[in-house]
Amino acid sequence: MMITPYPPGIPVVLSGERLSGPVLRHLTSGLAAGITLPDPGDPRLETVRGLAEDE
Repeated sequence: MMITPYPPGIPVVLSGERLSGPVLRHLTSGLAAGITLPDPGDPRLETVRGLAEDE
């Protein structure tokens, strides 16, 4: 899965990448400003599915 905010339509997250704090802040601030996220299952990013890392 990838996350491609529109506009501008450039992927911010690609499959296999970590969702870091700065990336999540970028996406949520963009949502507040009116961008759309057509790729994720939850386009408001209220829920995110992922895999836990082993420590």
